[in-house]
Amino acid sequence: MGRANVILICADEWRGDCLGAEGHPHVQTPHLDELAGKGARFRHAYSATPTCVPARVALFTGQSQERHGRVGYQEGVPFDVAHPVTLQGEFRKAGYQTQAIGKMHVYPERSRVGFDDVVLHDGFLHAARAEHKLNFKYFDDYVPWLRRQPGVSPDEEYFDHGAGCNSTVARPWDKAERLHPTSWTGSQAVEWLFRRDPTVPFFLYLSFHRPHPPYDPPAWAMEMYLDLPAFKRRLGDWEHHYESVRTNGNHQLAFGTLSEAVTHRARAGYYGLMTHIDLQLMRLFEALNEFGLARDTIVAFTSDHGEMLGDHDFYRKAVGYEGSARVPFIVAPAPSDADAVRGAVVDEVVELRDLMPTLLELAGVPIPESCDGRSLVPFLRPTPAPAPAEAAPAVPWRKWLHGEHVYFGQSLQWVTDGHVKYLWASEWGTEELFDLDADPGEMHNLAPLPEYAELLALWKGRLVRDLAGREEGFERDGELVTGAPVTGILAHTRALLDAQGLP
Repeated sequence: MGRANVILICADEWRGDCLGAEGHPHVQTPHLDELAGKGARFRHAYSATPTCVPARVALFTGQSQERHGRVGYQEGVPFDVAHPVTLQGEFRKAGYQTQAIGKMHVYPERSRVGFDDVVLHDGFLHAARAEHKLNFKYFDDYVPWLRRQPGVSPDEEYFDHGAGCNSTVARPWDKAERLHPTSWTGSQAVEWLFRRDPTVPFFLYLSFHRPHPPYDPPAWAMEMYLDLPAFKRRLGDWEHHYESVRTNGNHQLAFGTLSEAVTHRARAGYYGLMTHIDLQLMRLFEALNEFGLARDTIVAFTSDHGEMLGDHDFYRKAVGYEGSARVPFIVAPAPSDADAVRGAVVDEVVELRDLMPTLLELAGVPIPESCDGRSLVPFLRPTPAPAPAEAAPAVPWRKWLHGEHVYFGQSLQWVTDGHVKYLWASEWGTEELFDLDADPGEMHNLAPLPEYAELLALWKGRLVRDLAGREEGFERDGELVTGAPVTGILAHTRALLDAQGLP
């Protein structure tokens, strides 16, 4: 086999449980389910910093948040300065043609960050819209394309229907389906296959803005899910920890109560966007067949974070609970890779940083030293066990994953192995401990119960270990310290920007 092509598909804000292959009772994703059958699905995959900007830093750099320095959502950080070594840049150095289509969410918006070319649609960028006075050509390729289409007005855009980019208000798309950003992204990918350089392999980053709000799928896709059983509010025994940030009735809320009817429609819009993306991926997979590329193309699918969607009165992301932090994670080696597994389900805990070393190793490209993610190739291409006399000590997989995000004026910290999870809030000092196997909905907080004191101490100790020596001072003498000031960016990344005289 020659050098394989690589496609990394990222859908924004897609929950880890929302795949048919995951056993979701309602969401229909037949083509992603088929992709999972061609490789491996990782059941316990997470975004360690679950919002758009820091998660994409992990995805592009193969680094943990401790190394890349982005521990919260912070706009305006020049990507190339802070993060010079990228997945796409390593493919480019190896002779690949590198192309991004869709959402990048880097700054400046036209930074190529290792890609030969970018075709952009990041969604509703408040700062960019204001800075460039709604001249979309500076930061978006979708809207200028939209305005060139027959029957479309010269001031048309994606906000004409009024559904907001962080809103729970859901409604069908107001234009022809072919004009939807999801359809546009799929069309751009297929059209790019005609324009690619056929003499070299390619790395394509295909990034859908949806199912991130607005919840505006085509009418048929929303109608598929409107007749589901009515949404019912479900609370555990720990949500009182967040009462100080509750904003009931706000359609852009992060935590609070909405009417069950509003959330029901939001869920229908969210699921409809997923099914719409799944069909556009079928377009891409069929095009790969028609171009004769499918046999030698590696395909991976993931998301930058999930969406709480009303779980425990939470909406949006940034928290460490399953709806927000757990993501779909599928890697399908090229069909020509005779040694690859097919249809595997992997139980170990993995993170977005692991995709960079995995895709590079699958393609035979060296993994840079800057990357501290771990290659998943041993799960994708198992090798026979060596004879006992030849066996080297096995390197154990990570026992747990550390995640965090600055939110609600503090750092929300968590550690998990996909089976148990411990969460701690740096300002409030609140703790939650969940048995995810027995309680996947995170309904029952075990932390206050005396019979779980030993398990609590084990997992709390793991977080203490991960926070030891951190600049914020979250740990002192083996104990967690509440009330430390927080920022969305760590000092070593801040120093790189300061050295360049950048804001």
